Amino acid sequence: MTSKTVGPTPPENLTPPQQSMPEVNRLTSGDITASLKAGFSDFLARPVMSGFFGLFYAVFGILLVWSLVWLGKIWLIIPAIVGFPLIAPFAAAGLYEMSRRLQKEEGFGWSEILTVMANQRKREMGWMAFVTLFIFWVWVYQIRLWLAIILQDASFSDFDGFLNIVFFTPQGWTFLAVGTCVGAFLSAVLFSVTVVAMPMLLDRETNFVSAMLTSLRVVAESPVVMLGWAAIISVTMLLSLVPAFLGLIFTLPILGHTTWHLYQRAVSSAEE
Repeated sequence: MTSKTVGPTPPENLTPPQQSMPEVNRLTSGDITASLKAGFSDFLARPVMSGFFGLFYAVFGILLVWSLVWLGKIWLIIPAIVGFPLIAPFAAAGLYEMSRRLQKEEGFGWSEILTVMANQRKREMGWMAFVTLFIFWVWVYQIRLWLAIILQDASFSDFDGFLNIVFFTPQGWTFLAVGTCVGAFLSAVLFSVTVVAMPMLLDRETNFVSAMLTSLRVVAESPVVMLGWAAIISVTMLLSLVPAFLGLIFTLPILGHTTWHLYQRAVSSAEE
């Protein structure tokens, strides 16, 4: 005699549907050029608001260097300046939202953009910020490690003394060579996992792991083009730091807007 189960029948599949990964497109140098033009156009459309984000980033950089001088951490100034651009993608969230609204021809003001930025703390952007800051911390820590190993007997009483040791001694040249190789590796890793992940997290509902995997797929699909884009970002950002960080007022917004348009070309729309 068979018994019957009393109660509602459970669904056959209790596993939530898996989110499909978006399609990525192969990019060309023409996509970089077109994205740069669109990014510059977005900057000109709202120069004051765009420049505000660049100014905020520049002021943060100035305060960072001043704090290191005040604390007597002279050896950290160059690593901080070189590694400072690593956190630029996260700082450009407001620029991505501006470009998104301009592209859709939606009106917006300060409150709309700042509200969207504030709301990112409730989404996956916070995890991406953690990834970015963690890699920045690794960068600073490994510089401290190589300083201890290679320049162990050197003392840095002032910034000029630090520059003299680093640039005019054999130990300093070794330190620069090792630091450059390690820094290039960390920059490549961070660029690969964030180049389209940041705008993707702002644009659609997804998790930060999927966004990073999509970013890696974009780089793998168009390695030469993305290497060129990474070089443009690196050179532009480093040159912008020379005039007391003030060049960032213009370059950060343009690069931020450009990144949004490059993301649009690299990752198929969620509506497709």
